[in-house]
Amino acid sequence: MPDATGGKIQLKSRLLNFHAPPFKVSHTIGSLYTGGKADITADENLLITTVGDCIDITDIHNGKRVFRLSGDSEIITTFAITPNGKELVSSSRSLGVKIWDLTTGKIKRSFKAHEAPIIIMDIDATSTLVATGSADSTIKIWDIDGGFCTHNFKGHGGIVSALKFYSENDRWTLISGSDDCNIRIWDLQSRTCVGVLKSHVSIIRGLDVTHDGKFIISGARDKVVNIWDFNKKTLVKTFLMYESIEKLGILQPQTTIDDIEDSSVGEMFYTGGEKGIIRIWDVQTGKLIKSQEPEKNTNHTITDIIYLRKSNILAAVTNDQNILFYQIATSLKRIKQIVGHNDEVIDLVYVGQDESHLAVATNTEQIRLYNAQSFDCSIVYGHKDIVICLSRSHDGKMLISGSKDCTAKIWNVDVDNENHEERVKCIGVCIGHTEAIGAIALPTKKGNFCITGSQDRTIKLWDLNPLDPTKSEENFKLKALYTHHAHEKDINSIAIASNNKIYATGSQDKTIKIWSVEDGSLLGTCVGHKRGVWSVHFSPVDHTFVSSSGDKTIKIWSSTDFSCLKTFEGHTNSVLKVSFLTSGLQLISCGSDGLLKLWTIKSNECVTTLDNHTEKIWAMAVRKDEKFIASGGADSLINFWEDCTIEEMEQRIKEEEELIVKEQDLSNYLMKKDYKNAIVLALALNQPFRLLNLFTEIINNRPEGDTSITGSKPIDNIIATLSIENIEQMLKYIRDWNTNAKKSGTAQTVLNVILKNFSSEELLKIPDIKGLLDGLLPYTERHYQRLDRMLTDSYIVDYTLHAMDLLDPLNGNKMEIDE
Repeated sequence: MPDATGGKIQLKSRLLNFHAPPFKVSHTIGSLYTGGKADITADENLLITTVGDCIDITDIHNGKRVFRLSGDSEIITTFAITPNGKELVSSSRSLGVKIWDLTTGKIKRSFKAHEAPIIIMDIDATSTLVATGSADSTIKIWDIDGGFCTHNFKGHGGIVSALKFYSENDRWTLISGSDDCNIRIWDLQSRTCVGVLKSHVSIIRGLDVTHDGKFIISGARDKVVNIWDFNKKTLVKTFLMYESIEKLGILQPQTTIDDIEDSSVGEMFYTGGEKGIIRIWDVQTGKLIKSQEPEKNTNHTITDIIYLRKSNILAAVTNDQNILFYQIATSLKRIKQIVGHNDEVIDLVYVGQDESHLAVATNTEQIRLYNAQSFDCSIVYGHKDIVICLSRSHDGKMLISGSKDCTAKIWNVDVDNENHEERVKCIGVCIGHTEAIGAIALPTKKGNFCITGSQDRTIKLWDLNPLDPTKSEENFKLKALYTHHAHEKDINSIAIASNNKIYATGSQDKTIKIWSVEDGSLLGTCVGHKRGVWSVHFSPVDHTFVSSSGDKTIKIWSSTDFSCLKTFEGHTNSVLKVSFLTSGLQLISCGSDGLLKLWTIKSNECVTTLDNHTEKIWAMAVRKDEKFIASGGADSLINFWEDCTIEEMEQRIKEEEELIVKEQDLSNYLMKKDYKNAIVLALALNQPFRLLNLFTEIINNRPEGDTSITGSKPIDNIIATLSIENIEQMLKYIRDWNTNAKKSGTAQTVLNVILKNFSSEELLKIPDIKGLLDGLLPYTERHYQRLDRMLTDSYIVDYTLHAMDLLDPLNGNKMEIDE
């Protein structure tokens, strides 16, 4: 028995003969949240987010989409979830309101609510009423079950920006804020405004009521939080926040924080805003109790905060479409991240000892670390500008990133660490390039060095021996062993040979250069591409390497004499990445045409094209076992392509075995003259020739005195009992037989049986029955013209039935139609 690799290669080779795609998309990471409203159900099982003009409902534990609530082609402005988790109310710029059943994902009712888009919603604790605040300055309250308006409040002089239901005993109140800087209190029983609170000088963004019902707390973009006496409708205190507030709320009573032991702290409230951090304050004193640690080198702001009361977590929704979860009890420690939108995927690599995770650069300063099989994602902060390129060590425990901030950072990767912040930690930095680093490489086998290439046209080799993986030393500077001016234009790719003795660089100057690792001396230059070189990769088994270019070609080169050995053409645009597969027997490439192509090197043939992207594919990573290939591009999509070669081959073999058995059964039926099973099986196997021989034999061997149409009453009965699908298939065979004079007699005889036993209503169920019947009867051109004039589709079959009566198999009369 061959080893696993050899068997896999052999199976791939056999499968390619069938022209079957050996890869299929197993799962995809796409956009989950593109901005706007985001929320989580009270049971903390479903994440609900806006994606363009739709709303996605996602299982928060595994990342699988439960429902997509289709929009009306207009942007969703806001939505609200009923506290019981059964319904969702949404609105869009089309001014329509929709009420959805969250158990089925279906619309229960819809209606037009305001004369301008709805900006804010709130639902009361009983899940009965929903309040909508609009850009038309009005507030309306709706019965959710009935879909009718119960209240219509007017009084604000601007866009309604905040709403809060409050009820205590028989006291039903709605509190609202607007960009007129005023807060209004509405009594639902009397349907009047019972108070106007004036103090803020900017748009109101957050409202809440303390648990004892005595105070209203409000936050605005004027960087202050006000405490109001609910009964007296007067301002009690003002706390200066030093940031524009986008969201605030009251924490549950007896909420504890690990390192806070001050017994005098009473009720607490949280805030979030332009600084991008969550802070917790004392309601009575305005004292800052706890602030989360700022994320390193980030400039995001908080647009909303979701309070998960069940698990005591605050989830910050950021303006860069991420949702960051902070545990209140552990001093606002970040415990989870959900990446809503990846922007443009620039590069990606598999990391971890078992390559279970994917590090992704997405046109931002952060690196996203995805668990390839689950919803879990860690965001790695550190760079000050966009991360352009990534590379990994041979064991997957080290990651290196190059950025527009002119630095490369070395990261130690421990994907099994329960602490998200410790999974990827910076242990060193390469500083020395004067422009963005566009290419980077670590050895594919053991080696303590890395190579960087920059837009400053230089390459540098760095010594990694001083690094200590156990220490987090973000400012530990590595030493460059040498620097060389390498190309005349930007360096796009660097690859190190498996022997760690040479490396290749590909550049926009259309050349590939081979260098010595030891001293950086130039060994050779490969010239042949007509456009810039985007990617280079060494063969794992021989002295060759492959390159891809903007000239739409892929070339294989000798790494000994630097000559071009093969050229592959097939992409319709720039080829951005290329890599060896199957122990150097195949290539996988991706390009600006949004396609991945699998090539067989020996034959220069593209054997498979994989298509699941809509934009250019910038990034591609092959797992070591080649079971999965990940691709990412400008469409913000990451596809995981699973190698299904063995499964496909096994399925093919199974189908072949079943076909052989069925063909043997067919031969047995024919020998036994079991014509019923023979006809059905021949139709199932799509073997018209066997059917033709069967019918011809029966017709030619008609017994004396037989009055059947075919020469066998059982055969007539078998045809008469076929399904309409089988009859359609039979008519197609008859149409083909009828084109040959030697076969037309058999064709006309079988057709006669069909038309004698099936009504016109039954035959008219067959798609394009008129087209099938055309050519079946031996009409002259004159008769066809007359039929076209006289007959309609509704009774052509009846007319054909009548015509077939003239074709009597007993006396051999020819059909004649009298004008």
